[in-house]
Amino acid sequence: MNYLLRNGRVVDPAQGIDQMGDLRIRNGRIAEIAPTLTPEAGERVVDCTDCWIAPGLVDLHVHLRDLRQSYKETLQTGGAAAVAGGFTSICCMPNTDPPLDSPLLVRELIARATRESPCKVYVVAALTQGMRGEQLCDYAALKQAGAVGCSDDAFPVQSAEVLRRAMLGCAAYGLPVITHCEDKTLSEGASMHAGAISAQLGLRGAPGSAETVHIARNALLAHETGCHLHIQHLSTAFGVALVRFFKTQGVRITAEVTPHHLLLTEHACASFNTNAKMNPPLRSEADQHALTEGILDGTIDCIATDHAPHAPFEKAQPLALAPFGLVGLETALGAVLLWNDQLPQPLSPIQIVNLLSTAPARLLNLPAGTLAIGVPADVVVIDPTARWQVNPAMLHSKSKNTPFAGMELMGKARYTFVNGELRFEAG
Repeated sequence: MNYLLRNGRVVDPAQGIDQMGDLRIRNGRIAEIAPTLTPEAGERVVDCTDCWIAPGLVDLHVHLRDLRQSYKETLQTGGAAAVAGGFTSICCMPNTDPPLDSPLLVRELIARATRESPCKVYVVAALTQGMRGEQLCDYAALKQAGAVGCSDDAFPVQSAEVLRRAMLGCAAYGLPVITHCEDKTLSEGASMHAGAISAQLGLRGAPGSAETVHIARNALLAHETGCHLHIQHLSTAFGVALVRFFKTQGVRITAEVTPHHLLLTEHACASFNTNAKMNPPLRSEADQHALTEGILDGTIDCIATDHAPHAPFEKAQPLALAPFGLVGLETALGAVLLWNDQLPQPLSPIQIVNLLSTAPARLLNLPAGTLAIGVPADVVVIDPTARWQVNPAMLHSKSKNTPFAGMELMGKARYTFVNGELRFEAG
């Protein structure tokens, strides 16, 4: 079916477009953008009054749990959660079971995702074999198989020598090294941020230095090797300062922040809420403010969800034993727009769409994040003022572990198109 999206605010940072108008989808591609378009025979007309018409959102940091952890999430349910949240392209992290450390596994996941997922799925392959931080992977073969970057994600390489060799290898083939920055000797056994709340609860906390030590180390190695280093889920004030500094030194360093680190603090764990247990942990208000400043001054390049599903029985354990992570694909847009609404000077629609779509697409050179004429129609229609209460039972993700349960968020995807096909329509 062809579509005419009418009377919306067309927002495309890639082309510098922010105007009222119509957008036509024909034969799966963006066909026209104009102030007014006349409906054609056979088109479905979609009323976008008071909504943004934007390129589909892009998430660089998603855990899909496949293959042997399908009780938590599948390609189908993860993709359904993505399109319900307005995401048309997501990057699957390599900590599947088995981990994505070989060209065969990368190709197989891409092929299966093409068949099974409602959204587009890109693969971030493992940085080391088995994600054990010891033996390097075949980066040339991984790239040829379709990998868009390499990461050991929640199992960050602890050896600087191994990471340096990995960066040299990835740089040779144009693969970004995507790092979860954590010195495990500083965070071992921690359940949350080391601060007043962890002291009140009697739980071991992870200091901010567990993150910043690795940011500094990794950035120094990136400077030496010329590798593109991308920092995942930045969470500390000093981490923001380090990224800012290394950018001024010409290091190829980029960074992401999550909606939950922008909107929540360590206080969310005060009631032993395991759905607020994540890694890196929710930090102090000072850290939260610094993350906002990092977005406003351009230090932080984009927003990513770190969607990490866990089954209810896993999160039902005591806080010290429960796994880290939350589902974030369906709440990201609402959380970001609520955070933005609370700013003294809110970001413009084009700035918000850039953070959630155009910037992450550019960061990994993905064919996404634009409404250019002729490109595949990956489009989201966003109602930016919709108020809705998060009900975990209504989430499309197979898991329901969200710290936003019962909270009222602001902004929602109304329609999501992938390759011109309507993959989600809000009820």
